[in-house]
Amino acid sequence: MTDPNPPSEGEAASPSGAAVLPRARHPWWAYGLLATVLLAALLGAWGLWTLASGGSDDPRAELGRRIAEVEQLEQDVATLKRSDQISRDANQELQATLAVRDEEIAALRADVAFYERFVGATAQPRGLSVHELELRPQQNNGRVWRFVATLTQTRDRDTPSEGQLLLSLEGTRDGKLQKLSWPDLRQQPGAPGQPYAFKYFQRVEGDLMLPEGFVPLRVNARLVPARGAAVERTFPWADVARSVAGG
Repeated sequence: MTDPNPPSEGEAASPSGAAVLPRARHPWWAYGLLATVLLAALLGAWGLWTLASGGSDDPRAELGRRIAEVEQLEQDVATLKRSDQISRDANQELQATLAVRDEEIAALRADVAFYERFVGATAQPRGLSVHELELRPQQNNGRVWRFVATLTQTRDRDTPSEGQLLLSLEGTRDGKLQKLSWPDLRQQPGAPGQPYAFKYFQRVEGDLMLPEGFVPLRVNARLVPARGAAVERTFPWADVARSVAGG
């Protein structure tokens, strides 16, 4: 008897005559995708293991090496900071030294100009005199003063000049005129004058003590040479007195 529903093309008939379903077929790209995923997973795992181990067989040794590198870098930074501070301090000290040297050079140049005026070939012969006088306070109360007198003489170049310098002050105290002699300024009765001995010039220094409430107006400088007549010169106090700051 003929089967009214013969199997269609692509279907197989079983020995018993029942129809058999065809096997499912997977496309080729599915296998390629699966292989790619597996390969990526393997590569990722290998990368994580390499990163964690740092390429070293002993992770703890690698960690110790990294810590040592960090400590060395920190020490280098600290050393550089100290070197920078030392350089800054040295630079400041150098600037201060240069400023002092500049002042010394200026003073030496002034001395050279001063010497040229008195001992140069074109200098005019001068007799004994107080060329310059300067006073500076040694205390904030203005009672103790340091004086520096520059004495000169070029007339008798072959004969040294020797003698004493005495200073006296004229001023006011309690609204009255008052004169202070050399012993008064030295606070020593019969005090000898400041000695000098030079051929061309000399700077003579000493200290003066002003009484409380005394306002100086003029300074009289008197040179008493061992031979010859005394020489005097008067200076206004405002011209020879300097402030504490050197003004």
